[in-house]
Amino acid sequence: MASLELLAQQGWRIRKQNFPSDILFSYPHETMPVSVTGSICELNCAHCGGHYLKSMKFLQEIKDGKEIKARSLLISGGCTAEGKVPIATHIDRIAVLKQGRKCNMHVGLVDDDDIFRIAKVADRVSFDFVGADETIREVFGLARTVEDYICCYQKLRKVCAVIPHLCIGLHGGEIKGEYRALNELKELGVSGITFIVFTPTRNTRFENCQPPAIEAVVELLVEARKDFPDSPLLLGCMRPGGSYRQKLDLWAIRSGINGIVNPVSEAVRLADQLCLTIKKSEECCVL
Repeated sequence: MASLELLAQQGWRIRKQNFPSDILFSYPHETMPVSVTGSICELNCAHCGGHYLKSMKFLQEIKDGKEIKARSLLISGGCTAEGKVPIATHIDRIAVLKQGRKCNMHVGLVDDDDIFRIAKVADRVSFDFVGADETIREVFGLARTVEDYICCYQKLRKVCAVIPHLCIGLHGGEIKGEYRALNELKELGVSGITFIVFTPTRNTRFENCQPPAIEAVVELLVEARKDFPDSPLLLGCMRPGGSYRQKLDLWAIRSGINGIVNPVSEAVRLADQLCLTIKKSEECCVL
């Protein structure tokens, strides 16, 4: 654990050199998650199995924007067999529902026509960036490559404000392509990165897998802090709960992270002890 402490100190020093002494804690109850596909996902990925779609508001159930009380929208959904979330198909309806609200879109591997349609409505685009062909094939079931993700990310960045999302331990808790993903993003450029952590989920193919070791997650976060010294790094909402989250949130702060979604109470106290000015958001962390 002593080596982990020294590692975290490296990340903390880099953070202090490049950022003011504040930290963002997001409690996104003012962002309504909307699925454009209802509970349907053609991929049925090993880590999700469509489970997380069930907690979202289904687009077809929303009558008009007047019934939406939230200040912003997270537009997502299940993927097609080609790996894209078919947001562009519903973009006119989404534009009507937006009605001045901010909108974050989780798009998947969209094609050129979709990108330009999405860009007209999206305030932010969240893009899952994957760094291992093996993970794309075995977790998503897609006959695609890392190069496809690189190409799509590049095209999105030309017309959208894109925040790459990197799931640590996506391959059933194993670290596979995460370091390659960081290297690729370093070359491609980022305005920030949101990290999430693989969470074993009931009734999925990975339900009996374990999340990645805390030490492995911290090592990756510190590596990201080194690679992106002046880019905001956030710990997103998708991460294991319980004692795992209690430990991870504290180490993430000590390692130089810029923000956490729904932090544990001990993390809030730690931020105060470290003399960080806490800034709170009631919306999706990328908004």
